[in-house]
Amino acid sequence: MNDEKITLRLPKSFIRQLDFLVKIEDFSSRSEAIRTAVRDMLYHRIDMVMEKIEKKVEANQKMMELEAIEEQYLKFLKK
Repeated sequence: MNDEKITLRLPKSFIRQLDFLVKIEDFSSRSEAIRTAVRDMLYHRIDMVMEKIEKKVEANQKMMELEAIEEQYLKFLKK
């Protein structure tokens, strides 16, 4: 496994909630609960960021199309 150890500071209320989930055997350890939370957050954020990038690309493409139409229109007016 290619794991890396990190130090993490969390509010005591988060720790109490993590410990509760471990105590009721929803997770085998705090580490497993935190890994799951980070993984789920990353999947969600990656999807969100990809959607945002796609929208920016679409907007940029539309802007380029509008600029091309504007240029053609201005050429037409000069004739």
